[in-house]
Amino acid sequence: MTSCPECENELSIELDEIDEGDVVTCDECGTEYEIVGVEPLELSRVDDATIVDEEELVSEEEEDD
Repeated sequence: MTSCPECENELSIELDEIDEGDVVTCDECGTEYEIVGVEPLELSRVDDATIVDEEELVSEEEEDD
């Protein structure tokens, strides 16, 4: 079982049900992590700037249509 790096709460991640790029959220502190590697399991914290950047990209793509 993997622990949240922020609060050390156990993260319920089913290794056979995840893929790289999936996002998991800690039930205790709400921190979001992107799965960057499956074997071995590697997590990368998703920060608010990344989320905003992705939303801006989608908006820009829609404007181009």
